[in-house]
Amino acid sequence: MEIINKVIVNYIQEHKHEILKEWIESTKETAEDRVIKAVSDQVFTVTSGEFIDLIISNIKGMKDDFNAKLSDFAEKVVRLGWPLTFVTRGLHTFERIVFNRMEESGTINRENQMDMVHQFDDWFTPMNNEIVSVYSATWEKTVSLQKMALQELSAPLIPVFEGISVMPLVGTIDTERAKQIMENLLKGAVKHHAQVVLIDITGVPVVDTMVAHHIIRAAEAVRLIGAKCMLVGIRPEIAQTIVNLGINLNQFTTKSTLKKGIEAALHLTNREIVETGGAM
Repeated sequence: MEIINKVIVNYIQEHKHEILKEWIESTKETAEDRVIKAVSDQVFTVTSGEFIDLIISNIKGMKDDFNAKLSDFAEKVVRLGWPLTFVTRGLHTFERIVFNRMEESGTINRENQMDMVHQFDDWFTPMNNEIVSVYSATWEKTVSLQKMALQELSAPLIPVFEGISVMPLVGTIDTERAKQIMENLLKGAVKHHAQVVLIDITGVPVVDTMVAHHIIRAAEAVRLIGAKCMLVGIRPEIAQTIVNLGINLNQFTTKSTLKKGIEAALHLTNREIVETGGAM
């Protein structure tokens, strides 16, 4: 087995550039457009070369080198948006290209064919499983980090004037996000000593009964800590939806735009915006 192993390793190393070229051509023919268009030809070629080096390091038995390269490669392809099916298909494409080339060159012949088949299978099956495992773990880690980052950025309470803070809401509001909004709202109102809090729903695509319920609860919570709550950014279609659903928003002030909301908040805190003339 070790002799056959060396034969295959030597063949791959000696014909690496030809194998890489055929692998890229074959992969581009079968890959989805979004995979190809996501990166430039140069990045695709470089990354493909790294993939081939990764496979070779495993074939040569360089386990530590393979594990390090696999971890780095998995992080890179996840960032590039390459799906797992593309990566595993690429591994099988490499196996097929090498096997066919070795057959054509006579390196694989009738006498050693079965041994070679077993040898290829002994390499590529565990390597495929390892790649799937590391890729999946990297993907889960990436998604987890992105979710944490989104939660940190989600619904911040921004002080705009002394005693006046704004919470801009963007995107769909579900139950989990509503809890995050409530927590950020209360903590921020206390931290910034807010007298008036403006909840800006300009970036919320749909306001249904559930969303309105969460907003009402948030407004009531703000009122309980001694601040006033104002709902701004109510577009005509949102206003119509609220009316049609019979949602009662009478318990707090509403404004169509953030600008009007800030002007009203200044008035509530006994301030106003005054235009001054330019210097003569």
